[in-house]
Amino acid sequence: MYKPLKKEIVSVLVVNQANVLTRVVSMFGRRGFNIDSLTVSATNDPNLSRITIVFSATEQSMQQIITQTEKLEVVKDVFLLNRENSLYRELLLIKVNAGEAERTGIKEIVDIYRGKIVDLSRGSMIIELTGTPEKLDGFLDVMEVYDITEVCRTGITGIETNR
Repeated sequence: MYKPLKKEIVSVLVVNQANVLTRVVSMFGRRGFNIDSLTVSATNDPNLSRITIVFSATEQSMQQIITQTEKLEVVKDVFLLNRENSLYRELLLIKVNAGEAERTGIKEIVDIYRGKIVDLSRGSMIIELTGTPEKLDGFLDVMEVYDITEVCRTGITGIETNR
C-alpha cells in the first residue's frame, strides 16, 4: 500500500563542534532520506548550533528518523516544526538581465513582493527577497518573463512561535 510522502521541517539543536553537521546529515542519507533544504546557524548559546532540515517522509519513517537523530550524543534536542505554530523564512538572491526598458516593470514587481534591489548595473539587477518558500516561488513564477541569469536560495530556517 502506498503511503504519501509529506514535507517535514525538523529543527535540531546540536553541540557546536567540528563534524556534527556531517554526522547528522550522513545519518539521514544512510537511511535513504533526501534532504531538500539544509541550514545551520548559531543560537543564543555559543555552545549550540541549530540545524534546520527539510525532507519528505511518511509519518512512520519521519518518527523513526527523529528518534534516531535524538539518540546521537551531539544532539541536544529535536523539534518537528509544524506550520500552525512555527515561522519559516528563506532568503532569495536573483540576478536578472535588465536594460532601461525592463527596469520599471521589475521594480514594480519587487515592490509588490517587498523585496529590495541590492545591485544595479547597466545591464542587470540583483534582487533580494525574504519570505516563506511559497512567496519566493510565487515571485520566481512572476519573474520568469524576464531573463533570469542566476538564482541563489538559502534554504528554510524556522522557529516555533508557541512552545
